Amino acid sequence: MIILIIGGIGGIGSGMIEEVQSRYLSAKIHATYHKQQPNKQDEEISWHEVNICDESQVAVLSQKFEKLDMLINCVGLLHHNEQLPEKSITQFNPEFFQANININLLPTLLLAKHFQNKLRQSGLSYFVTVSAKVGSISDNRLGGWMSYRCSKAALNMALKTLSIEWQRTASNICVLSFHPGTTDTLLSKPFQARLPQGQLQTPAQTARYFFDLLPTLSTEDSGSFIDYAGNRLPW
Repeated sequence: MIILIIGGIGGIGSGMIEEVQSRYLSAKIHATYHKQQPNKQDEEISWHEVNICDESQVAVLSQKFEKLDMLINCVGLLHHNEQLPEKSITQFNPEFFQANININLLPTLLLAKHFQNKLRQSGLSYFVTVSAKVGSISDNRLGGWMSYRCSKAALNMALKTLSIEWQRTASNICVLSFHPGTTDTLLSKPFQARLPQGQLQTPAQTARYFFDLLPTLSTEDSGSFIDYAGNRLPW
């Protein structure tokens, strides 16, 4: 089994790597990072330095694989040092909005374009992107977080559209939009204080939930928006 984890040094990405190592002892694990190098070099992991928003770099990465069984994209943006998610439209910043689109949506489209032929070479293969429940239009009851919500809604549309295309051209690939729940990462750190007790998960828990769920899903589930507990989420 050959598995590629995009954003392997992030909280969820690192949790995914550790879970793969414990579950799939013979798996060949590949992972990406951008500027910050992995803290520890593990001989079991092949690390690739990639700007996942740069198509030329994604294309070069894809050429390193003959086939791929699983691609999990864990890259995401909710805030950065200069701006938190908007509470009101008065805080809307076009540059922040574009950054959300660039990081939360664009990589999935580039990865699909350049890795579809690699995923076609396997039996059942998985193309997964970590999304968020706040990207659900019908579930939106609170408003706010304009840039993040829009980028995740667009991501979900991209994954759904991709799943329909691949039903015709690459029917062995299961496309999934995965909501991990609130996980203890730098992304969620500013918002953890208001969470009800017990709602915050560790990256290890999130990864375990995901890989418990994965064997229950097949190509018939392609195009699903699904959470860590196995619930189908509304678009």
